[in-house]
Amino acid sequence: MKKIRKNYSLEFKIQAVSLSEQRGNVSSVAEELGICKESLVNWRKLHKEGKLSKEKQISSDPIREELLRLRKELEETKLERDILKKAVGI
Repeated sequence: MKKIRKNYSLEFKIQAVSLSEQRGNVSSVAEELGICKESLVNWRKLHKEGKLSKEKQISSDPIREELLRLRKELEETKLERDILKKAVGI
């Protein structure tokens, strides 16, 4: 039987960690949120190591920034092209 793996957003993980740190009881917080206790323990470990933060998502790598900019520009260009194709048909 294949297990279904759930993906949680970074914001959800950070909120779950802060909630578990406030209450101190990992098991009850995990049960309330409907997540596995081990996942919450791992997220807390990553948070303590500084690997679970919003700063991680922001890349200072210029190549990555250029790639993101080009992808956005490509999407805009495709949208403009599609609009022009529809306009020619009218």
